[in-house]
Amino acid sequence: MPKMPGVKRSAVGRPVARVCRSALLLALVGVGAAAAAPPETVLADAAKRADWAAVRTLLQAGADVDARQGDGSTALHWASYRDNREVAALLIRAGADVDAANDLGVTALWTACENGSSAMVEALLEAGADPNTPLPFGETPLMTAARAGNADVVGRLLAAGAEVDAATEPGAYGAQTALMWAVAQKHPAVVEVLLAHGADVHARSTTFTETVKTVSTYANYGLQCVPRDECYITEVQSGGFTPLLFAARVGDLASARLLAAAGADVNGTTPDGASALAVAALSGNGAVGALLLEHGADPNAAGGGYAPLHAAILQRDPDLAEALLAAGADPNARVSASTRYTRDSADFFFPPWYVGAPAFWLAARHREAGIMRLLARHGADPHATHDPQYWTRDRGTAAGRMWVEEGETTALMAAVGLGGRDPLWAVEHRARVGEATELGGGPDRTAAEAAALEAVRVAVALGVDVDAANARGRTAVSAARVNGFDEVAAFLVERGAAH
Repeated sequence: MPKMPGVKRSAVGRPVARVCRSALLLALVGVGAAAAAPPETVLADAAKRADWAAVRTLLQAGADVDARQGDGSTALHWASYRDNREVAALLIRAGADVDAANDLGVTALWTACENGSSAMVEALLEAGADPNTPLPFGETPLMTAARAGNADVVGRLLAAGAEVDAATEPGAYGAQTALMWAVAQKHPAVVEVLLAHGADVHARSTTFTETVKTVSTYANYGLQCVPRDECYITEVQSGGFTPLLFAARVGDLASARLLAAAGADVNGTTPDGASALAVAALSGNGAVGALLLEHGADPNAAGGGYAPLHAAILQRDPDLAEALLAAGADPNARVSASTRYTRDSADFFFPPWYVGAPAFWLAARHREAGIMRLLARHGADPHATHDPQYWTRDRGTAAGRMWVEEGETTALMAAVGLGGRDPLWAVEHRARVGEATELGGGPDRTAAEAAALEAVRVAVALGVDVDAANARGRTAVSAARVNGFDEVAAFLVERGAAH
């Protein structure tokens, strides 16, 4: 090794001055720290521990301000993470690299945005931090700040040159923007700032193909899924959401209002054809649905296989149902396709045995007497029937399954439980009030019978045949007795039904 002027060398060839400084740094942070980490990382280690006195002492002793820990983190990362602006300022004055990224691509600015710390973000930006440095999959500090929800931080980043429409990498759930993230997390104040800076309300996330089920695990239990369409496994187009579709899905009314005012397409659809209004209705976000109607959304858009009215029925939302009917929704519209089932969730969906069901029948099946009356007032045909057809379990066959065609089922029969299997939430989520279950008696059964009786009364008052039978010969009376609805059965007999 060549000699360095004015520097003595130790026996192992290292400059004595450097050896002495390393020894001093180890002494400053204690023997334990020296045993646990090499001297190069002591500054970052002290910052990680939030030992700010040690950080100051180490800086005075000449510690390497940009020394990295094993994952690439520096002391500035930890000062930002701990939101200690004073220490961050010391590190910056000592020459810290404000754009240093750890092994995950995280910078000090990213952690400040995640924390929603305006002061730290301001300090880092003033020191020259790049507001557009992304994580490996494309997340920028602006997206992080939008997700965190601090509108002031978002404004500072934009003022410093952050790209308002930067998007994550394409791919499943990719190509998402800061505006989408702000809406998804229900941060309307951030949405307002982004829109003021020209954020694209028409941006759309990546569309991709996904394999899904259209029935619950319970409904498929024991079926051998060959061919798989007999077990209701199919491919669908997922993703492809605009900011307004995100608002419809999560129920962010304030952001939806801002987006609509900014020119977002209120009739925009998902890749599978569901309109923003249908998404809002199926997600139980009636207020957003009503807002979309006010801005001209089509009440009959049913490209996803169901109309917004059908979704309002599933969600037991008479207010939205009334708004839809007042806006011209077809009271006799029929479900045209099933929708995906989300495993282990309480999400609502249209199972295969609802395909072809008219709105009034669907309301009866869910024992929504109030919506049944509402539909009838708007011209729904209470006599419209539905023929549920589906695969189900049958342990008596080699394949373990059989094809069921129940035959024409009236709204009255649907109200007592005929017309497909029990809805997902009744079986797996233990009886939303008003749903028949396989759980036996008790208060849930009592509530289910009360709701069924009210729905039956509506159907009978509208003239639905009390003796109608399906292809298997089952009637409303027989179904009521099987379900233990003795009061319902007695009422039907009183109204002339055969025993």
